[in-house]
Amino acid sequence: MGKPVSSIRNLGPASEDLYARAGIPDAETLISLGADAAYAKLLNSGSRPHFIGYYALVMGLQGRPWNDCQGDEKQQLRARFDALKSSNGQPESEIEKFLDQIGVIEK
Repeated sequence: MGKPVSSIRNLGPASEDLYARAGIPDAETLISLGADAAYAKLLNSGSRPHFIGYYALVMGLQGRPWNDCQGDEKQQLRARFDALKSSNGQPESEIEKFLDQIGVIEK
């Protein structure tokens, strides 16, 4: 087995457990899959979608702090995240539905 998932910036022990349950045992496997494929496996394993977790992963794979994601880049990542959720049959959470209703979330 290779390096632990937590060796990737922004990912900790809780992430290790989630990714292990999704069949991603180590950092090398996660890196080779890339953010979108790895996150899709996470969703397929039953994990609930969480946008911050997704973009923390994307930033971590780039060696960047999780809070470095802003502006247009964050909007583009939100679109990718929403597409991943949709393709994995994940329903919107109640807060996402509300934010969409009041115009905070662009579709």
